[in-house]
Parts: sequence; structure tokens; C-alpha cells
Amino acid sequence: MAAVAFALLNALAFRQAYAMTHFAPGKPRTGMPESLNLSQRIAVLLRGVNIPRPRTGLTADALGPAAKSLQIDGAGGAKLGAWYCPGSSTNALVILFHGYTGEKSGTLAEARVFQQLGFPVLLVDFRGSGDSSESYTTIGYEEAEDVAAAVRYARQHLSPGKIVLYGQSMGAAAVLRAVHSCGARPDAIIAEAVFDTLLHTVRHRFQAMRTPSFPGAELLIFWGGVQGGFNGFRHNPVDYARSVTCPILFLHGAADPRAHVDEARAVYDAVPGPKEFKEFPGFGHGSAVKADAAEWKQTVSEFLRTYLALKTIPSGAVGAINSGRFMAP
Repeated sequence: MAAVAFALLNALAFRQAYAMTHFAPGKPRTGMPESLNLSQRIAVLLRGVNIPRPRTGLTADALGPAAKSLQIDGAGGAKLGAWYCPGSSTNALVILFHGYTGEKSGTLAEARVFQQLGFPVLLVDFRGSGDSSESYTTIGYEEAEDVAAAVRYARQHLSPGKIVLYGQSMGAAAVLRAVHSCGARPDAIIAEAVFDTLLHTVRHRFQAMRTPSFPGAELLIFWGGVQGGFNGFRHNPVDYARSVTCPILFLHGAADPRAHVDEARAVYDAVPGPKEFKEFPGFGHGSAVKADAAEWKQTVSEFLRTYLALKTIPSGAVGAINSGRFMAP
């Protein structure tokens, strides 16, 4: 009986892992875990989630009349969609990477802040999302190769003076792994809402559904890794962070239920190079630019001005807002 139960549990985990990493066309998206009632939670546990391929109805001109769409050659034959818009006062390019089940327009708010500061921006679709090829995600593992491909493209075709990588949640994990394992060498990094280990972030999703995480989280990671061809138990930004020697700014919501702030600080602690940590009180998971745009902008502009020595950032672009302070570790 125990063997049958174990086999059934593994079958459910296999199905759930596939559903969470492969986009399903033509099906309505499953609601956020916190919003599901008991019957809906049971249905999700038995059948898996529905995640349509992330798309946008916007075009590159959402960034401005000078913006254009690009296609970047990724690893393994993947094709990555991207939007590029030149800057007004500095050639230090900011490349932006979205989170899990997102696409490039999800970083428009952040890109517009960088544009206000004079930076050219490059917004990239990870494989499986938006205008890119493929139909799957590996929660930042293979996406690290997409980060590295975008950096190579930028250096070859956009001639930036310096490169800043901005990643949100899964995008931050991909950026850190790109530095650790894929040879990406940016001049600075901004990591927002980063998780420390894949196991912890999967456990938090079970908690959001008010469901025990053991052994479901472990089985999800095991089978997801088998399906994706990687070891999910070793997909840990806290380990990748040890390879980061360029300046890095962490932005994090103090009330983040997906990646707890103490877990993000563990990633921060692992970085051997110059680093700063900015905590946004009361904010959850995602980009805090939506919660406090002025503070977000001030923090980012001070970081870039300090560590990239970019005197060309117009002081007036920051606006008449209170000076942000970096939080001590």
C-alpha cells in the first residue's frame, strides 16, 4: 500500500513539474496560489497548473519612437526576442530580464526609469516567452545561457561602453548563474526579488496554497530537473553569488512571500565584491518600482552613479525626491 501511495505521489509530482515548466496553449491561466479555494487547490494538486505562453500586445515603440525589435541567437538554437532603445546621455547599456511566466514588457516600468536616467535599454524575452522560440522554462537555469547570449549580442552589435544587467526574480537567478557558469562579465548587476535556492522558493509556493511542502517540493524539483536535464537541487543563486565580483545592488520587498528577505540577504552575504542591499518595507514579490517609484529610482541612480562613475547621469533626472539610503546587511 505504501509503495502504491509513493508511486502515485511521484506520478502527480511528475505531472505538476511538467505543467509548471511547459507553457500550455489555449488554456486559461491558473490563479495565484493565495487566491485558490479548497476545491481549486485540490484540482491543481491533481492536474497541475495551466500556464499559457507569456505574450504581450505591445510593440517596441512602447519604449519610444527610436526603439526597434531585435532577434538574438541563443544557445542550442534558441531565438530570443528583444526590444532595444538607444539612450540620451550615456552609452552604458542596461539589459533587463523578466521573471517566471513573464515576458519583456513586464520590465517596461523599470526600463522607463533607466531611460529617464539617460541609459539605452535592451529588454529580452527568455526562451519560451514573448517573441522567443521554445515553449518551456527552467526557472533560470538554461535562461542563464540567454543572459550570456544577450551580453554577447550587445557587445558585438550595440557597442556599449559598459553593461548593467537587471534581473527580476527568476531573471535575477539567471543573471547570477550567467556570471557563475556562462562567462557573462557585466560591469554591474541589479538583482531584484532574488531567491536563494530553488528548493526554498518551491516550498514557499506550497505554503501559499496552505499545503504541506514535504515531500512535494523535493519531488517537484527532482522531476523538474529530470525533465529539464539539470539538477534542481544545485540551482541556487546563493552559490552563484560567490562568483560575482562586479558591483551589485539587491532590491527586495520586506514582505516577499516567494523569496523571503532573509534568503535574499543570504545571497547578498555570499557576494565577495562591492554590494548594496535596499529593502522596501511592506512590499511583496516583484519590482518595488510599482510600490515606490521615487525611492526605487533614487536608489538605482545613486548605485550606478557611485559604482560606474557615470557623471553623465543627469542630476535632474532623479527629480526632487528624498535621498534613498542603502540598508546595512
